[in-house]
Amino acid sequence: MLRPTGMRMQDSTPIVTGKDGLRGELVGSPDTRREGTRELVLQDGRRVIVPAELLQARSDGSFYLPLSPSELEGIQAASTMQEGIVIPLAREQLAVGKRKVQTGGVRVSTHVREYEEVVDVPLEREVVNVERVEVGRVVEVVPEVRREGDTLIVPLVEEVLVVEKRLVLREEVRVTTRRSQTHQPQRVTLRSEEAEIERIAPASSQDQA
Repeated sequence: MLRPTGMRMQDSTPIVTGKDGLRGELVGSPDTRREGTRELVLQDGRRVIVPAELLQARSDGSFYLPLSPSELEGIQAASTMQEGIVIPLAREQLAVGKRKVQTGGVRVSTHVREYEEVVDVPLEREVVNVERVEVGRVVEVVPEVRREGDTLIVPLVEEVLVVEKRLVLREEVRVTTRRSQTHQPQRVTLRSEEAEIERIAPASSQDQA
């Protein structure tokens, strides 16, 4: 029988562990009557026969049995019903999953760069030149204001005392508009943004832990 939990088994007796807290030790040698089986003594003192091919040897001399106590009971019950032994067939299933791992990152920062640029924009201005032209011509009616090219002509009349009253075109005021362009270079400060990219190395496995 096995010793209570917490007490160390003899080094010469191979220890067997399994699923759901299964623990015991192998006793004796392989059963010649049932080829390919071993006798396992559980912690509660029960003795069961297990297939030797299910025992997985470990580096420390112990074995791992991929069965639970309830599964062992099913094997034991089947073996008592018939002379032969029922060997359960196990199959491993692959569980595939995925998780996100940070492999790196980037840090984007912007800064403002100032520079000067020369702006040359033409500016227009108007200059009025007033010229008085003597006419002295008798007219019947007051002449209308007229334009000749860029010159605006404004007639000025007056009445003079004669045997009969007549209109005399005394003079004309000629207003000429002239346009000129001047260049006044100005310094204007403009701003633009540039991006700097800094790559961040992934955190080591020790840091992630």
